[in-house]
Amino acid sequence: MPHSPLLIGCASGFSGDRSDGAAAVVRTLAARGGGALIFETLAERTLALAQLARNDDPERGYEPLLDELVGPVLGDCLRHGISIVGNFGAANPAAAARRIAALAREQGLPRPRIAVVHGDALTGAAQRDLLRQRLGGALDGLDVVSANAYLGASEIAQALAAGAQVVVAGRVADPSLTLGPALAHFGWSLDDWPRLGRATMAGHMLECGLQVTGGYFCVPGLKDVPDVHAAGFPIAEIHADGEFVIGKADGTGGMVDARTVKEQLLYEVHDPARYLTPDVVADLSRASVAELGPDRVAVRGVTGHARPDELKVNVCYRGGWLAEAEISYAGVQAEARARLAADIVRKRVDPALRLRADLIGAISILADDAGEMRRALPEGHARDVRLRIATEHLDRKLAESVLREVN
Repeated sequence: MPHSPLLIGCASGFSGDRSDGAAAVVRTLAARGGGALIFETLAERTLALAQLARNDDPERGYEPLLDELVGPVLGDCLRHGISIVGNFGAANPAAAARRIAALAREQGLPRPRIAVVHGDALTGAAQRDLLRQRLGGALDGLDVVSANAYLGASEIAQALAAGAQVVVAGRVADPSLTLGPALAHFGWSLDDWPRLGRATMAGHMLECGLQVTGGYFCVPGLKDVPDVHAAGFPIAEIHADGEFVIGKADGTGGMVDARTVKEQLLYEVHDPARYLTPDVVADLSRASVAELGPDRVAVRGVTGHARPDELKVNVCYRGGWLAEAEISYAGVQAEARARLAADIVRKRVDPALRLRADLIGAISILADDAGEMRRALPEGHARDVRLRIATEHLDRKLAESVLREVN
C-alpha cells in the first residue's frame, strides 16, 4: 500500500464554471509529482437539461464546456501522470468519452485510456416501475425527464487501478470523485470506514471549487479575500490514514484559511455525525481544523461508519412553463404607476394563473453615484422602479398570455 500523500485538485464546481482555472492546478500537481484532477459539473437540474439535449441529439448530453475544461490541460495531464476524473459525462458519458478521445487526436496526443462509469440512469422500464413502487403515487401524471441514482467511488477506483488515465462518469456523488482516486492510490478496502469518511470529506471540501478558496466566502470589509477575481482552485493533500490538508493552486488569488475551510466543511451538512454518501456515512462531529501555514489547513478528527443501504435518486420532470416579463417606470409617481400596472395585469389574465408581481429596487434607472436620490425620497414615492411579473402553468399558451399583457 503506497504511503506517499496523494494530491487531488479540483478545476470545476458546477456546470459552466470558469474554464481557465485548471491550468494552474495542473502546473501545481505536475511540480509536486502528479496526482489527480477532478471536475465536478453536475447539479440537480443539470442532468435534466443534459437529458433533454441528448433527446435532441444522441451525441450530446454531456457537459457543454467539456472542450474548454479538458482540452487545454489534457496533454499536460497525460504527460505528467495526472489522472482526470469527472462527472462531466452527465446524461451521456460514452459520448463525452468519445469527445475526449477526439480532443487527444486533434492535439496529436497518444490515445488516452478512457474508462466510462455507467449505471446511474434509471431510464429502463424495470427501473421506472421500481421508482413508482418506492414513491407511491408521487410520479403519477408526471412527465419524467430523467432519473439518476447517485453512484459511489468503487467503479472510479477500479477504473484507475486498471490503468485508466481519464474516468468519465455521469451522476456519482460529488465527494466520490475524490474518494475514487484515493481508493486506487492507497488500496483501502471498501469497508475501511474511518479512512473512507476522511477522504470523503476531503472530496466535500473540493467539490464546490472556489468556495473553499474564498470565492463565496468573501464579504467586503468583513471577510476580505485577496485577488478574489483570480481565486485559485483547491487542492487536497490526502495521507495514507485519510487525514488531509487543503490548499490551492500556486500563484493564484484567493485564500485558504480556517474560516474558509469551516464554512465549506459545514456546507449542505444537516447532521455532522451522519453525512450520507453512497460510500460511507461520514462523521465530522469531532472534526477540527488547524492552519499549518499560508493557504494550508489541516482537517483532523473525521471518521466514518457503514454506508447506507440505499442510494439517493434524483428525479426530474417537466413542471410546465415559466413566463416572466418586466417593465420600467421612472419619474413622478413611478412606484404608484408600477403598482397600478400589476393590478391591471392581475385583473386581465386568466384566474387559473398564479401570478407574482415584484417591484425591483428603486433608483436603478436615474441613480446618482452618491445615492442622494434614495435618501431624499419619501417611502412609497420611488421615482425609479422596475415591475416584474411572473407566472407558471402547464399550458404554454396560458403562461404566454401574461407576457402579452405586459409587453
